Amino acid sequence: MSDVADDTSSTTAVPDDELRAADGRVPGRRGRATRDRLTTCTLNMLRDTNYRDLKVVDIAREAGTSPATFYQYFPDVTAAIVSLAEDMAVDGNTRLVDLVRSGAWEGADGYATAVAIAEGFIGFWESNAALMRVIELTVAEGDQRFRSIRLDLLHEFTVALAKVIASEQASHLVTGRPSDPLDPMATASVLVSMLAHVAAHRDGFEPYGMDAAQLRASMAHIVWTTVTGQPVPAGS
Repeated sequence: MSDVADDTSSTTAVPDDELRAADGRVPGRRGRATRDRLTTCTLNMLRDTNYRDLKVVDIAREAGTSPATFYQYFPDVTAAIVSLAEDMAVDGNTRLVDLVRSGAWEGADGYATAVAIAEGFIGFWESNAALMRVIELTVAEGDQRFRSIRLDLLHEFTVALAKVIASEQASHLVTGRPSDPLDPMATASVLVSMLAHVAAHRDGFEPYGMDAAQLRASMAHIVWTTVTGQPVPAGS
C-alpha cells in the first residue's frame, strides 16, 4: 500500500490540506513520516550542498527511499525547499514577534528587550542559515514563492514593532518630551531591514574586527534609541 494513502485517519497538529501529496491525496501516518524524512534530508544536504546542485535522486537515496516516492510528495527539489521555508517562517514569525509583544520598553528591562531582539535576529539567521541563503538568492532572482515567505517572516514583526514605536511617540506627547515625527511603520520597516541585513551578513563583518557581541550591542542600541527616543539606560 502506498505511504500516501496509508492510515488517513491519523491526527496531527498540522492541517491536512497543508500536507497534501503531489497527487492531491492526504498522507497517512507512514506517509507523513516519509515526507518528514525527505524534507529533513533535504535540509541536511542543503547545509553542505549548493541549492542548484541538489538532486532528487540524492535526496531519495539519503532518505532511504526512491525518486518515485519523492515525487509522490513534491514535484521537484524547489517545492521541498519551499515547504521547509514555509515552516521556518511560521516558527520565526512566532519567535520574533513574541520578543516585541512580551518585552518591556521602560528602563533597563526595556533595553533588555532591545538586546533580546538583536540576539533573536542573529540567532534565527544562524540556525536557519541554509534556508535563508536560498531565500535571499531566489528573492533576488524574482521568485515570488520565496518572496512571499520572506514577507510572511518579517511583516508581523514589523507591524508589532511599529505599534510600540507609535505608543512611545504618544507617550512623549503626554510626558512633554519631544515627539518623533517619523512614520512608525516606515521607521519599523527600516529597523527590520537593518536587523535582517546585519544578521544575514554577520560573517562578513568579522574580517574587519567586528565580532558578534559588538554587532549585537550596536543593533540593540539602534533599536532602543529609535523605538523609544531615549538614551540607553545607565549601566546597560
